[in-house]
Amino acid sequence: MKDLVGRLTALDPDAGAALRAIEYFDRLVEARAGLEAIVRGAAVLAGCPARLVDADRRVYVRVLADGRREDGSGAPDESWPSAPVPGGTAELWLERAGPAGPVDSMVLERAAAAARDVLDRTRGRAPATPPADDPALVEVLLDASAPEPTRLRAARRLGLRDTVSAHAVALEGGPARIEPAGSPAFPDRRNGSTRDAPALFGGRRAGIGPAVPIFDLPGSWPAARVALRLAADGTDQDPGPRVVYADDLGGLAVLAAAVGPATEPVPDVRALDHAGTAAPWMLTTLHAVAFAPSLRAAATTLTVHHSTLQDRLTHTDHLLGWNVRTPQGRLRLQLAFALRRLHRHLEVSPPDP
Repeated sequence: MKDLVGRLTALDPDAGAALRAIEYFDRLVEARAGLEAIVRGAAVLAGCPARLVDADRRVYVRVLADGRREDGSGAPDESWPSAPVPGGTAELWLERAGPAGPVDSMVLERAAAAARDVLDRTRGRAPATPPADDPALVEVLLDASAPEPTRLRAARRLGLRDTVSAHAVALEGGPARIEPAGSPAFPDRRNGSTRDAPALFGGRRAGIGPAVPIFDLPGSWPAARVALRLAADGTDQDPGPRVVYADDLGGLAVLAAAVGPATEPVPDVRALDHAGTAAPWMLTTLHAVAFAPSLRAAATTLTVHHSTLQDRLTHTDHLLGWNVRTPQGRLRLQLAFALRRLHRHLEVSPPDP
């Protein structure tokens, strides 16, 4: 390894220094070194003070560039290069301004990984709230006016890197959330639609904003709030999916902007409300007819015979005042359901996350 480092250094000094950092921290891990030794290695290799902070475990280690420990006071500067310790809330900092170069990046990465082993071994897993549920960090990341270094640090504490894409999620009766794109927690998406999952997000209604780079999340949040307005309760009186993606809304997002607290329901919405009082099955039947690809598919969704559905529709035509069997009638019914949800869910969340 020493010969390899020497040859690589002659060709590329930065690459040689990065390889020395890898070798150095690998040796510390093998020797089961403590946190101070790891932070000291980061400080000496980077040529500047380094500190490790874990507020949840009440750990604070700071070492100067000459290897002396000096646990001074004061919060880390947001402009310093840093790296989160994987699997927890700790963070490692190099105390100098400016972006991390290739050597500093390698030092931070290897030191953070080594620190995780020590923290898990000596102090156990931090009893912290899952990062994706930390309202304060989410609020910072969704705030476009927050300084970029502050938002970057919040993203790291949430377990997100600046290279990933994520969704802003608006929840009924709860704070905003952020979910990485492609998260296994999300419902399946098939042919551009969503599959309602009652257990998802604790069974609450949810609106999911577009997947965007993490620094663009303030733009995903308003779209998530609009999607939440169009999410249904999933009950007989408000049938439909409880989880709605903003990407699927299209022109319905424009419709949402036109419906506010002072907007009177159009006659079709009143007709739908009136129909819903006629029988417990009325709204679920109409919803299936509106959104299923055919009447036979709607009957399958409702687990009724096709002839039974035809009998029910004889009553709905009279109650609504239009024929729901035609393409125009189904579109009218779809719009009536969308407008009804927008009126039912006017105040889904405060203006800010």
